[in-house]
Amino acid sequence: MTKTKLIIYWLATTLVAVGMFGSGMAQIMHAKEMIDLVVPLGYPEYLLYIIGTWKVLGAITIVVPRFPLVKEWAYAGLFFVMTGAFASHLLSGDHSLKGLAGPFFQTVFIILSWYCRPANRRLVPVNQ
Repeated sequence: MTKTKLIIYWLATTLVAVGMFGSGMAQIMHAKEMIDLVVPLGYPEYLLYIIGTWKVLGAITIVVPRFPLVKEWAYAGLFFVMTGAFASHLLSGDHSLKGLAGPFFQTVFIILSWYCRPANRRLVPVNQ
């Protein structure tokens, strides 16, 4: 693995982990900013508990060593949550920077983190 790829991995992973952990905690605690983002889209407030919990667990999972299979699931879950958030804002008519920028950039960071992850954080192919 090149040094540049490792730097990109840790930078992207840090941005994902901090972003997901922070917003996940805000969702679990039902911060007004999170309620104001989700309720106008037609989602119930209790969804914040569910998504917030998964975001916090996903953030922790991608940072801790080992558990490559669980990491794959965490990356997939975070990707689905962020692309779903982006699509929800876009399709509901909310074209605001606040509604679209966060999910868009987090999706980019998730993809970069997943793509640049070191070999010890990847699944080993079974049939080679």
